[in-house]
Amino acid sequence: MRGDQIFGLVMIFAALGYLFSAAGIETSFLSDPVGPRVFPYIVGGVILVSSVVMILQPDPDAAWPGRAMLAKLALTLVVMVVYAVSVPRFGFVLPTVIASAILSYQISPRPGPAVLTGLGLGVGLFVIFKYALGLGLIGLPPAITG
Repeated sequence: MRGDQIFGLVMIFAALGYLFSAAGIETSFLSDPVGPRVFPYIVGGVILVSSVVMILQPDPDAAWPGRAMLAKLALTLVVMVVYAVSVPRFGFVLPTVIASAILSYQISPRPGPAVLTGLGLGVGLFVIFKYALGLGLIGLPPAITG
């Protein structure tokens, strides 16, 4: 079994777990007609179909990344986990600014543009999500906003 087939198999289990957890999302009788489960179902379905394709048609020239790339991927995973844990406690803007800046620095290691990217994404996404899409995000931690 090739590496991408193993990855496809792992992603099938991840997609099934994601779909299972999406099924547990509670909906209100006042929710919109689409409901909050549709987007997770779409994402889980795409991951599931993509994983099956990876298993059935593996890349004949697949190469594993080197140690430096694996370290960057591990750092990215840590940043995303810390981001997910910190958003409920610190609001949306600050964790998004920090995580975006770190990830941007990994893509292009220039501190100035990375900080500007983090600020732009943190504030810009908050404005879009809060005011254009009407999501109930908390922008900053209550200790700052009072």
